[in-house]
Amino acid sequence: MTTTQEAVAAAERCTPEFRRDPHAVYAHLRTAAPVCPMRPPHGNETYLITRYDDARAALSDPRLSKDMYGAMDAYRRIFGDSSVALDDNMLNSDAPKHTRLRRLVNSAFTPRRVEALRPRIEEIVQDLLDECPAREPFDLLPAFAFPLPIAVICDLLGVPPEDRGRMQHLSTTVAQTGFGEEAKRAQQRAEEDLHAYFTDLITAKRERPRDDLLSALIAARDNDGGLTESELVSTAFLLMFAGHKTTAYLIGNAVHHLLSHPAELRAVREDPELIRAAVEELVRYDGSVESATFRYATEDVEYSGTLIPKGALVQIALSSANRDPLKFDAPDELDVRRPGNAQDAHLGFGHGSHYCLGAPLARLETQLALTRLFERFPRMAPADPAGEPRWLEVPFPAFRGLAELPVVLDPAG
Repeated sequence: MTTTQEAVAAAERCTPEFRRDPHAVYAHLRTAAPVCPMRPPHGNETYLITRYDDARAALSDPRLSKDMYGAMDAYRRIFGDSSVALDDNMLNSDAPKHTRLRRLVNSAFTPRRVEALRPRIEEIVQDLLDECPAREPFDLLPAFAFPLPIAVICDLLGVPPEDRGRMQHLSTTVAQTGFGEEAKRAQQRAEEDLHAYFTDLITAKRERPRDDLLSALIAARDNDGGLTESELVSTAFLLMFAGHKTTAYLIGNAVHHLLSHPAELRAVREDPELIRAAVEELVRYDGSVESATFRYATEDVEYSGTLIPKGALVQIALSSANRDPLKFDAPDELDVRRPGNAQDAHLGFGHGSHYCLGAPLARLETQLALTRLFERFPRMAPADPAGEPRWLEVPFPAFRGLAELPVVLDPAG
């Protein structure tokens, strides 16, 4: 990247080169334009924040609203009308609504509740590995990285096993939508199908409650008005969508980078206690959430000497903040022994009141997935060691993940 203008163009257009390696662009912008005005294809005036200190402050700045209904024109240009009914949830709200919605869901994701899921997660991991071919090349993403978190979150919500493949397909369509008319129509159909599915599921669970999170949320609404019908449907979608996409891509990224850094993988295998710190470092180094969801300025706001005008959208580049050399020593190096890893200094799960509700679950799933995978298949290798990784090419830098992860679990000696 030679000029700031080229770096800005790459970031706002999400060019294929930028999707393959956004870190070089972010490094340039952190120095030359840390709060960068952009005009992405959706046409809304947007400011990109790339430095750690600015990003951390912006994530908890009450002047930067998460209530995208307050910026409805901008919202519709980006996401379209079909998204509105699915976004009436805590992710797209400010206090006091956000506080109320989060409180109702929070009890299911406490560290204690999540730890109680360990035996079930272990069982799912082992079952999935049993089904993977040992000697033949295959794509680890659809065989392992995606089925694991979707099975866990669907178990938690109470989504029947026979519907899980459909959930994965529909949410993938939503996540990978572009700006063309055909892509928008596919997104709209998928969102309408998801809304209808969760509406029907909630109706069924209201008639026959089960021991699952969705039944508990229905009871909370019916008993004390805690959740409206719209909030119930939207919250169910949010938990299903966010509860598997980000973890699946994180597992894929983690496996890829550990295979690419054999000394770091060896350190984790020789000292299993390192796995917690290793996962934190992998989230920092190349986590699955590249940018926080949009905020918009409710008044003029200044960051690093740049005025963000009232009404502008704000995009916070978590991947960039997590490689800011003003915060982390040698940030472009993967170091599973990095001091402070266990203290969650990175912003991979956000910061402030919108800190990722599912972070304890994502951590546990990733820790168990990596531990059991490399424990069971210590000789695991890329199917094509000389090949370049193929990263997702999406119109928003929301997810950072691989499009495929070809591996051989037990190469012939």
